[in-house]
Amino acid sequence: MQKDQEKPQLSWSLSIWLDYLQAIHSKSIDMGLARTQQVFEHLNLDFSNSKVITVAGTNGKGTTCRMIEVGLLAQQQSVAVYSSPHIVDYKERVRVNGNMLSEQAHVQAFMRVEQARGQTSLTYFEFATLAALVLIAQQQPQYVILEVGLGGRLDAVNIVEPDIAVITSIALDHQDWLGNTRELIAVEKAGIMRAQIPVVIGEPEPPVTLLEEVEKFEAKATWQGRDFGFEDRQQFWRWHNQTRQLTQLPLPLIPMQNASTAFQVLSLLGYLPQSQADIALLLQKASLSGRFELISQAPDVIVDVAHNPQATELLATRIKRMNYNRLHLVVAMLEDKDIAGSLLPLESLQANWYVASLNVPRGAQSKALKTVLTPSQKVVEFDHVTDALQAAKKKAEQTDLIVVFGSFFTVCEVMETSSLNK
Repeated sequence: MQKDQEKPQLSWSLSIWLDYLQAIHSKSIDMGLARTQQVFEHLNLDFSNSKVITVAGTNGKGTTCRMIEVGLLAQQQSVAVYSSPHIVDYKERVRVNGNMLSEQAHVQAFMRVEQARGQTSLTYFEFATLAALVLIAQQQPQYVILEVGLGGRLDAVNIVEPDIAVITSIALDHQDWLGNTRELIAVEKAGIMRAQIPVVIGEPEPPVTLLEEVEKFEAKATWQGRDFGFEDRQQFWRWHNQTRQLTQLPLPLIPMQNASTAFQVLSLLGYLPQSQADIALLLQKASLSGRFELISQAPDVIVDVAHNPQATELLATRIKRMNYNRLHLVVAMLEDKDIAGSLLPLESLQANWYVASLNVPRGAQSKALKTVLTPSQKVVEFDHVTDALQAAKKKAEQTDLIVVFGSFFTVCEVMETSSLNK
């Protein structure tokens, strides 16, 4: 029986609810705030006792949110985070004081949104966002960190008024929705700003349109490379802003640019640790599933959700810093991504390539990946990501490195299989 034809029940499991969310709206993406705003007002949620930090950006949103979260928790602040998408478990999307909530809590939040929406049709993401806001409002945390799903201006997250806006990076991705240039994309990201609130810009090379938007909002902006910044010293790194100078920092588990942006947010809030030891502990704790994550050893297997040229360029840089004998790259991507541009930064690494078809809607076939690689690359095609990974493991020696990348779906497939085999 189709769940979209049944009346939703509190007795439904989380997976049945998620099927229902997929079925009730004709489009998976339907930009605009009107529907979400209408239901949000019916829910009558109160965030007046919380300071809201909204984070937008092409890459680095999740890790920046995580570093801010860990920093606030270290200072005994209560924190709720909403992020997306999840890797394996839907419950990953909401964390309260670092912990996921129960399946029943999510189901109850879904039911509350269902009752509030009436005849208003919501996309999966809009419904999920409203349910997350229900869960967070119930907790009344001191800080709420909201990660934008797509763009910013018209994203469902933007119905909540932020106290601080963060823009991590501006690069080409989701051009069908956001525009074909960094200048147009910057305007969409800037839509999370509000008049005269603090804005932290993590993008070191901001398009001129971003500067124009900051001026339009009269926002109190601080800029990476001008007001704060970092220096990569290979074995350690340095960070500074207009009031602090930190040297000999241990390398972070997340990209330095994102750690630097998060440090600036924590500094503005007055919660950047004073002691070097506390900062080192913060850097050690701030990691995020699926972001350059080591999931097994001998040989080392790292998974990363990198799926656009800016992200894979960073991935290539991080791989170069690793010690390994031979490199094996396992990749599967969505067909509407810049496949050629995303694979190019890794072609110079002299790797064995294992390209796989991604068996999800919009998934690219392995041939589409093989075609864009230069003929000199050693490439083998597979029908499934898990088959590609198994082949890489079979060929790899213990001192080799295997990196799986290309999409959240790619990492999800590997992580699900990995958890089943444990």
